[in-house]
Amino acid sequence: MPIRNLLIAAVSIIFSVPATHSQTPSAAPSPTFDVAAIRENHTATDGRHHIYSAPNDSHFRTVNLSIKDLLQFAYALPANQIVGGPAWLDSLDFDIDAKAGPEIDARMIDLPSQQGRLIKQQMVQALLADRFQLKAHQETRQLPIYSLVVANPKAGPKFKPSEADGTTIDTGRSSIHVQGSDHTVDLLARQLALVLGRVVIDHTGIDGRYDLTLRWTPDDAAPAGSAALANAPPDIFTAIQEQLGLKLQPAKGPVPVLVIDQIAMPSPN
Repeated sequence: MPIRNLLIAAVSIIFSVPATHSQTPSAAPSPTFDVAAIRENHTATDGRHHIYSAPNDSHFRTVNLSIKDLLQFAYALPANQIVGGPAWLDSLDFDIDAKAGPEIDARMIDLPSQQGRLIKQQMVQALLADRFQLKAHQETRQLPIYSLVVANPKAGPKFKPSEADGTTIDTGRSSIHVQGSDHTVDLLARQLALVLGRVVIDHTGIDGRYDLTLRWTPDDAAPAGSAALANAPPDIFTAIQEQLGLKLQPAKGPVPVLVIDQIAMPSPN
């Protein structure tokens, strides 16, 4: 399965399910960005798509990013849970540079990271409603999902309990590290959903605090004969089984989706 080459700097996104009742994204609460420059990108040639966002300030920047990817950030949903809208949501890429005033930075600097991330996501929701005229609602649909299970119940998983305090989620283009929380495997499932673009449900029956590290080779990596891949890890599905003792099984189930009712090209800067 091809995985879009999206690089996210200084932010870990937590998958979350939106409320099941209908709502319009324009209702996102303050704070909002004071200024936002939005330009279509016609110059990128490396195929990379970047989000630069930290949870402790109001600055938000993208380089060569599609609006579908921006929606994924704003609503913490994988691509297949965002439906409808014109074709240019995927085909056009934009550079965005948005910032709020110093009073917002002062408010965010001491917030816990997760709270700061949620505020930043709400600010991007407001930006989409204001500059792209986004209107949407939420539904539940039967969609393909993955069920995360133990690959060999007799052998069990290939990871050990952790005594670490707090929660660490560190993600990259081809790696996931999850440590702590009281539901570590469930957090892993949420991160896998963002990578795979499909809801992942934890059916392992494994609860508690663990330290999990997963590394894989993306589908769009260099050709198999490349010297750089001589000792590279396997694809993500094989890596999950070999490194964690878990397995992803295709299934179908009820999935909350964000349905795009209206969206337009961005208003002038």
